[in-house]
Amino acid sequence: MKRKRVLITGGAGFIGGNFVSYLINKYPQYDIYNLDLLTYAGELAKHEKIEMKDNYHFIHADIKDRQTIFSIFERNRFDYVIHFAAETHVDRSIKDPEIFVLTNVLGTQILLDASKAYDVKKFIYMSTDEVYGDLELDSTVLFTEDSLIQPNSPYSASKASADLLVRAYYQTYGLPINIIRCSNNYGPYQMPDKLIPLTISRLLQNQKVPIYGDGKNIRDWLHVQDHCDAIDVVVHKGVRGEVYNVGSYNERTNLEVVRTIVEALDKSGDLIEFVTDRLGHDKRYAIEAIKIEQLGWQPLYDFETGIRETVAWYVANREWWEGLMGG
Repeated sequence: MKRKRVLITGGAGFIGGNFVSYLINKYPQYDIYNLDLLTYAGELAKHEKIEMKDNYHFIHADIKDRQTIFSIFERNRFDYVIHFAAETHVDRSIKDPEIFVLTNVLGTQILLDASKAYDVKKFIYMSTDEVYGDLELDSTVLFTEDSLIQPNSPYSASKASADLLVRAYYQTYGLPINIIRCSNNYGPYQMPDKLIPLTISRLLQNQKVPIYGDGKNIRDWLHVQDHCDAIDVVVHKGVRGEVYNVGSYNERTNLEVVRTIVEALDKSGDLIEFVTDRLGHDKRYAIEAIKIEQLGWQPLYDFETGIRETVAWYVANREWWEGLMGG
């Protein structure tokens, strides 16, 4: 039987990197190809334990380089493409939107063209709940897969643009696709510029932890291992052309998240510092995940368990994140 070949773009990043390890360990009969440009958000130390495995292959390439991408697809003839690679930091998108458009939109379009040209069996696009815009803080509404797409930041606009391109390639060309719109992820190997690892790393160094505005903005927090399980389900059971929300109903204000970490590390609340709010800061994200639950997926982590494990991981792996703080 022919071994399946799986291309993961952005596999040196946070979610993609966790998913690479997940697939390598769960499906030794698959050949896993990790394609990454290794920008500030990508590093390969997380893969030291798997890089010698026969079914793991790393490709250093830029998804915006059409000629190189087509050459890679022609040479390897992938069965599945799981597309994580993206610029993801909202603050960076506010300062410089152009690279977000180039990487997130043009890069996705090049991957779609290559997937169409070389008969990929399924293209999975990793989107975000941020494409839906935001909800009022006192609302009980949850975003569904049929909610309007109305992004509010250059980052989410670039992700929404690519999201719609993926849909268009299914409707126009019949390319087998799925789109996954997930809530905020947390867990091991997240870069220290995101809220949870930033808070942990600063508290461990007894530095001030900045919180935008009054800290009342709400996010749903999804452990990265639960997300990996969900992606696996969509790859193997997702109905072609369908969108799946992935969330875990763990809504917390940013201030609640930070205070939970302060308590876990037995630090002083005086280290919390409120700073000028982000431009266009979305108030609340919350998504309904009934559709993917009907495929047999359920999140296993409650926030209290997940955040304790995450804090413990960053405490035990200071060498990893301290080496990235300069970025």
